[in-house]
Amino acid sequence: MGQLSTSTDLARTTVRSLIECGVNTFVLSPGSRNAPLSIALYEASKKGLVDLHVKIDERGAGYFALGISKATNHYVAVICTSGTAAVNYHPAILEAHHGANKLLVITADRPARLRSTGANQTTNQSNIFGDIESHDISHSIDVAALLVGGPVHLNMQFDEPLLPSDSKDWLAGIKIAPVSPKKESCDAIPITEGSAIVIGHDRGTFSVEEIREALAGLRVPIIAEDPLSFPEALAHASIILADEGIRSALKADQVIVIGRTTLSRSINAFINEAKLQIVIDPRMATIDIARTAEQKLHTLPFFDAHLSGQYFDNWNLASKNAHADLHNLDPFSEHAVVRTIAELLPEDSALFIGSSRPIRDIEAFAAPRKGITVFANRGLAGIDGNISTVFGIAEKFDRTYAILGDLTFMHDLSALVAPTAANLTIFIIDNNGGGIFSTLPQAGVEGFETIFGTPQNVNLERVVAGYGIKVEKVKTPSDIARVISANENNLNVVIIEVPERAEMAAGLKEIYQSVSRAVRIGLNLA
Repeated sequence: MGQLSTSTDLARTTVRSLIECGVNTFVLSPGSRNAPLSIALYEASKKGLVDLHVKIDERGAGYFALGISKATNHYVAVICTSGTAAVNYHPAILEAHHGANKLLVITADRPARLRSTGANQTTNQSNIFGDIESHDISHSIDVAALLVGGPVHLNMQFDEPLLPSDSKDWLAGIKIAPVSPKKESCDAIPITEGSAIVIGHDRGTFSVEEIREALAGLRVPIIAEDPLSFPEALAHASIILADEGIRSALKADQVIVIGRTTLSRSINAFINEAKLQIVIDPRMATIDIARTAEQKLHTLPFFDAHLSGQYFDNWNLASKNAHADLHNLDPFSEHAVVRTIAELLPEDSALFIGSSRPIRDIEAFAAPRKGITVFANRGLAGIDGNISTVFGIAEKFDRTYAILGDLTFMHDLSALVAPTAANLTIFIIDNNGGGIFSTLPQAGVEGFETIFGTPQNVNLERVVAGYGIKVEKVKTPSDIARVISANENNLNVVIIEVPERAEMAAGLKEIYQSVSRAVRIGLNLA
């Protein structure tokens, strides 16, 4: 029997340690320098100890792993070779960092002695991802001690030889003991008349169940950026609060913010105008350390309620009047399409919402409901890697849906090279460009279409069909209902052609004015 190589020993020790502390999903991109890890993972997968995915594009692999991590709330490892392969993980790592998602990034590297010597495919990969916790590894370490939340980077130095020289059963007698997170003690805060609760889309890393349990029985206005997870939420708050007069009438004495609010200027104005702000988000300890509020908590508190209910009644009336007025929506406007999809999705399914317009339309127009597990990349709210992320999410659900804009979809087309086998329907809102910009102040600047609108004039139907993926184009609400009720298996792409972007922006302005009139009348405002 030949001598065991140092690189093989390091790879086997690391993989075994990860398995024993509960990491069982690995996303691998092929390469030479990471060969010791690749071989060790393949051997572990043959024994049924790990779920191994192979993705050739590191950028997409990072987001795919992020999607699985979001769906499971467990650490998922993503592994690549050295050089430019490593930096392709950076967008997904930043998203994971700001979202406090459990992503374990393992980059293979040459030995440190080869840095700055002109050695092929060698750069300084130590701390290459900036503020992300990083460890330069040349020998075995206690991996379990590192997996305490948020992304972690292991930069592993592998020297020649890279291939094993034995057939040792190094996985024998493995014992799995997942790492259990520590729970902090809870504070108690009073909920008095004039209090409101605002839940950011990412929920401050808390689960929907944790938040709903904490808020159960409170007769207090609940505003949720993600209304599809909180049936208790008041519908259309971002539209209602866009009117300064209504916002003044509904001004809160105390606003309790769970997580971050990243979508609506009107919601943030409502928060900032409150007499007292309380923020609940564990990321303030390590990531968002400069957040300001009169009181900052890292855990969900016990709520001690002393309410008469009049403030809630006013909010409830405003929400009901807004909802009634919105029934006059154009049935095939961009926002009405998103609302229709959200309303018709079957219970026990997952929904991924792309950044820019779709997620704002869900917040503003969708009716609160339950029965859907909702995901979005709100750490940095980028449009990159969204298809790869939803592919990862779809691995863990029987039925998954996604709503993406056309530019968001095109940004990650390379993911379609290796499409998911899961049951996934992607709705593309096709307005031929960046619809979000048509609703922002720069909409009227000279050169808008060139530098902001950026129409690509791409036949998406042909592009998707070119990958051998089922695709269809729909133009009516009944078509959307038919697609959802068909419940077809595997990957399906549905292109929804909506009115042009300028028409959409003008329509939104009219809708906001109409809702304002209806709410003002209901609240007896001049």
